[in-house]
Order: sequence, then structure tokens, then C-alpha cells
Amino acid sequence: MSMVKICGLSRECDIDYVNSSKPDYVGFVFSKSKRRVTPKQAEKLKLELTSGIKAVGVFVNEPLELIADLCRQNIIDVVQLHGDEDNDYISKVKSMTGKPVIKAVRVQSTQQILQAEKLNCDYLLLDTYKKSAYGGVGESFNWQLIPTALKKPFFLAGGLNTENVETAIKTVQPYCVDVSSGVETDGFKDEKKIRNIIEKVRRTY
Repeated sequence: MSMVKICGLSRECDIDYVNSSKPDYVGFVFSKSKRRVTPKQAEKLKLELTSGIKAVGVFVNEPLELIADLCRQNIIDVVQLHGDEDNDYISKVKSMTGKPVIKAVRVQSTQQILQAEKLNCDYLLLDTYKKSAYGGVGESFNWQLIPTALKKPFFLAGGLNTENVETAIKTVQPYCVDVSSGVETDGFKDEKKIRNIIEKVRRTY
């Protein structure tokens, strides 16, 4: 069974929604985005989050000290790097924080994913490539590009919603599905959509 990550939480009611539906992970975005939160906002949200749900910090080419500080304060349980971070940067994050690291790949080819698997990260996150954005474009990519030989567990992102998540899981068997815009209405998290997609994922093998 795949796990579920609901990404881009920014309001206290978003925390209420996930506390009720209990995904495995939630995401706080610290990079430039309409879903961006400040460290202070994230701290407040994390305090309200039910224990057992892991908080993932999403970063794009951020200073190492910012990430380390958020981890020291236990605001972030898992670090997601969504920019141009190289293996040296990833290794420094791991040594400074002791937290698991997810490295995002904006998928363009199978070979690119296989190269990324060699990085010193714990997980990959496979997302849609768009030249103008580091992520969060709300569009799916060609899942056939994901190599069957991939050994590292991966999060699958990019345009997932209740209509396609079952097919995605059965097609590529991701460790976790990562959903953001697919559980929103008018740009805000929707409690019913969150509940529905989590129920659907839990029923899919």
C-alpha cells in the first residue's frame, strides 16, 4: 500500500483536515509559492499537528542553516530538496540535521532518474518538468519514464487527484503519493477532497 503526503498546508484549518484524515506526511513549503509559509507559521502549524504525521519541509536552493534550524526546533521531520541541490549539499543536510532527505527530480528521462538514484538521499520525489517552475505545476508526467529497476523508494507527484491516483499506484507502485492542488478548491485545501483521496489510496494495492 502506498503512503500519502498532503503538501502545501498553510492554514490552521488545513491542520484540522489532516488530523481528521491522517495522511502519513504533510508538507510545509518554504520556497517561493502561493502556498509558502514562514518558519513562524510552520512552527504554529506543527504544534497543532497530530503526532505520527510527519512534517516535510519543502526547500528550493535554501541556505543550509535555515534547514538545520527548522530541524533543530522539531518543526520539520523530513527534508525535501526541490531545487538544484547537488550530492555535497544533500550530504551536508544529512550530517547537520540527522533527518531523512527527499530529493525531487523534475522528470525528463529514465536515465535522469537512474542518475538521481545514486545521490545520497533517502527518497526520490518524481515530479513534472516545467522549465519555468521548480514544482507544484499541477500536471502529471509520463509515468512510463519511471524505470522498473528503480530501487530507491520514491514519492510520486504531479497532478494527482481522486480520478487518477488509483491508476498511478497500480501502474508504478510508488512508496508515497504526493498531492497538493488535487485536494484544493479555488486554491485552498478542501477537507472533503483530502478525505476522499486518502480513503482511495488506503483501498488501493
